[in-house]
Amino acid sequence: MSISREVKQQVIAEYATHEGDTGSPEVQVAVLSKRISNLTEHLKGHPHDHHTRRGLMALVGRRRRMLQYLESENIERYRALIERLGLRK
Repeated sequence: MSISREVKQQVIAEYATHEGDTGSPEVQVAVLSKRISNLTEHLKGHPHDHHTRRGLMALVGRRRRMLQYLESENIERYRALIERLGLRK
């Protein structure tokens, strides 16, 4: 259920803060959000796939911790990111 290389590169290019940026919190959260949305769609069609559900919960927790880090480091970047991604606090 991973995202394709092309989709991942497109997300990275959209959220990168500078050329070659793949590790900034914005990029990491955006990639995790894309993976989460893909798994959520998968689980709508396969509600009894509990192994995937467990992996989804792990990704959601990882994204939450990354957002908490970004919020504590730079509140403006945090607010801009959740606005762009359409996430709620």
